[in-house]
Amino acid sequence: MTAETVIDVRGLTKSFGEKTVVNDLDMTIHEGEIFGFLGPNGSGKTTSIRMLCGLLTPDAGSGTCLGFDVIKEADRIKPHVGYMTQKFSLYEDLTVRENLNFTARIFGLKQPGKLVDECIERMALGPFEHRLAGNLSGGWKQRLSLGASTLHSPRLLLLDEPTAGVDPGARRDFWDQVHNLASRGITALISTHYMDEAERCHRLAYIAYGTLLATGTVEEMIDNAGLVTWSVTRKNGEAALHDLSEQLKPLPDVDQVVAFGNTLHVSGRDPESLEQAISPYKTGEYNWTLIETSLEEVFIDLMQKSRDGIR
Repeated sequence: MTAETVIDVRGLTKSFGEKTVVNDLDMTIHEGEIFGFLGPNGSGKTTSIRMLCGLLTPDAGSGTCLGFDVIKEADRIKPHVGYMTQKFSLYEDLTVRENLNFTARIFGLKQPGKLVDECIERMALGPFEHRLAGNLSGGWKQRLSLGASTLHSPRLLLLDEPTAGVDPGARRDFWDQVHNLASRGITALISTHYMDEAERCHRLAYIAYGTLLATGTVEEMIDNAGLVTWSVTRKNGEAALHDLSEQLKPLPDVDQVVAFGNTLHVSGRDPESLEQAISPYKTGEYNWTLIETSLEEVFIDLMQKSRDGIR
């Protein structure tokens, strides 16, 4: 394990009853990295994250987190981890300051008042410090939760779908805070369903049915998918796009057809075969444009593969 490696695990496996939730997971994550986990609901994202940092004991596999063995030294990892759940878990009948004071005492922190003052300033919570947490908007609740989970200066931050149900502006502000923490050397593991959030991660992993299907930077995942994508619009409105979609989907060299507003994105892996397959539909009725494949197309493709039984 190098000095810059925060997590290095091999073969992590976890079953609940007869169901294998995570199967043979290998992963390396570095200091200050924002690492995103994506995949369908029930795919094993949360279980993976909890095993990576010693919060859940794997049935098989080995590795280290923050220099400690994830199985034998899990209790030594936990004090260095901040954990933020999707559901607001602080006390709604306490004020912002009271919640932070209580959290500081739970952690047994020295100079708790000073640390709470610094947290309120860092998270811009000053105008709300005497407001009941239950009366905050969703965005400010998430900001308070992030502040509370970083009060003890953790080296590793776990964020489990932290912005679910939060408006886009609040999500953007939240991610600015996460990037600020990463710039200070804090490593963040984040599960999310939002493509714009995935693109703000340094690296990503896509998990389905407990199996890691792809990992890398956004650019690496797009390149490794090997998809070629055409954009299709109808010159005189959108009425016929649904019919066109149904005609394109069964074609052997078309891997996916996805509607994006008034546009269809048609993707395949072999440029020549794809163009030959769609050539009969390149009539004057439609506008066809070759475009760059996006991360969303990649994840739709991965999801289709997992549904088709690629485990």
